Amino acid sequence: MFIIMAEASITVTIKLFAIYQEVYGIPELIRQFTPETTVSEVLSLVIEEHPQLKKWQSITRFSINYQFVESDTKLQDGDELVFIPPVSGG
Repeated sequence: MFIIMAEASITVTIKLFAIYQEVYGIPELIRQFTPETTVSEVLSLVIEEHPQLKKWQSITRFSINYQFVESDTKLQDGDELVFIPPVSGG
């Protein structure tokens, strides 16, 4: 899944909004993963790094390159993954 250095890897930009951005304190992450990594595996990594985000796991939607996707979607090199939690305001 998440790798530091490897011969075969993909680079993914993870855009963070709402609670994800609040917890990380930055608007995006750039990470390297092994090929065939899925959206749900990336979300699991994010929750592993910040367990307080677990309550948002089941209600977060996902987008890759401006298209809504399911959590089992495999990432490709250069993808922009967005976590879209529900937001409220007024």
